Amino acid sequence: MTDIPVIETERLLLRDFRPDDLGAMTAMWAMPEVVRFIGGTPLSREQSWQRLVRQIGMWRIMGFGFWAIIEKSSGALIGEGGFHEMRRTLTPSIENTMEAGWGLIPEAQGRGYASEALSAMLGWAKATHPGHPITCIIDEDNEASLNFARKHGFEEFARTQYAGSEVKVLKKKA
Repeated sequence: MTDIPVIETERLLLRDFRPDDLGAMTAMWAMPEVVRFIGGTPLSREQSWQRLVRQIGMWRIMGFGFWAIIEKSSGALIGEGGFHEMRRTLTPSIENTMEAGWGLIPEAQGRGYASEALSAMLGWAKATHPGHPITCIIDEDNEASLNFARKHGFEEFARTQYAGSEVKVLKKKA
């Protein structure tokens, strides 16, 4: 079993997901602002539980995964981020890459937390999985996330349709 690393930044703690995170995850994934460009439909408590279990299991199978993003000052779970391998039916395929993803509750957005977390996650990936390609997919209408990805070194290399949405496929520059 892969030990899930804890990453500490100035204001954040990136740690493993735990069963007692279910309440915060359910609240987060029920927010229309959070799911607007990620599936578009709020998740139920059951779906949030499945997501939590998936986040934990990804580490065991792939040696990477998502972290719970905790605001140090409050101890609150304010989001999640990391890498997964979803085996998506997507052309072009991004299988065998570390697909980056991130999401924060609206109250935590615009405070630099996402950049702080993603910078730490990318640093971890570079140190532990050197040379492994890192990709992401972003809804073409999500300009904020596309700009954020570009700011962190991602470049668009394809456009395609996934789950009923037009998405841009990006790859992290080496």
